[in-house]
Amino acid sequence: PFFDGNNYSFWKTRMTIFLQSLDYQLWHIIVNGPRMPTRTIEGVVSPKPENEYNDNDFRMLQLNSKAKHVLFCAVGPNEFNRISSCDSAKEMWDLLEVTYEGTNQVKESKISMLVHEYELFIMHDNESISDMFTRFTTIINSLKNLGKSYPNQELVRKILRFLKNQKGIKSFKKNFPQDEESSKREEPTCYECKKPGHFKNECPNLKKKEQFKKKNEYFKNKKAMVAT
Repeated sequence: PFFDGNNYSFWKTRMTIFLQSLDYQLWHIIVNGPRMPTRTIEGVVSPKPENEYNDNDFRMLQLNSKAKHVLFCAVGPNEFNRISSCDSAKEMWDLLEVTYEGTNQVKESKISMLVHEYELFIMHDNESISDMFTRFTTIINSLKNLGKSYPNQELVRKILRFLKNQKGIKSFKKNFPQDEESSKREEPTCYECKKPGHFKNECPNLKKKEQFKKKNEYFKNKKAMVAT
């Protein structure tokens, strides 16, 4: 994924998956920083001289260089100049993050604004399900990129209140699948036959009873007419 200074959140998400797919240790190096080789002499920890490096030490240093190389190749000239003086891949990643997402204080402010939008989210009049869903997922994805996420069950319960037809409900559930236990918990139960999946007024047993009752009344009325 290439970053030219626009749409950082989109690039960050794609780049995260790309790095993890190349080598998950690369992502570990970017998140936690490189582990510099050290030695302990009489309880004192100090940097290890290069002539004492073992294969594992070289491997860890190579991972940092590889992560830096991937990031350098994934940015344009302006971003390259911004991060070129960094010693580690973690410094490069953090610098881009602060530049385009802001400090922790700025992040918290953005999260608060998005949470406010999420909590007051409604489906507008004459708005299609597709447009509504796009607005909703934009808010959710923006929050997720900033480290704030909601469980799928909560997202489903919130959005189903605004969907007008069964087709829209099925479409949304495909995008936000619920776990089996949650689905069972929210499934309606019939008070007539005690089975899940429908309400009492939709119960097949109740319809059969009503039909049987009507037939009995019909034959009773017919017998009464014959008797008179």
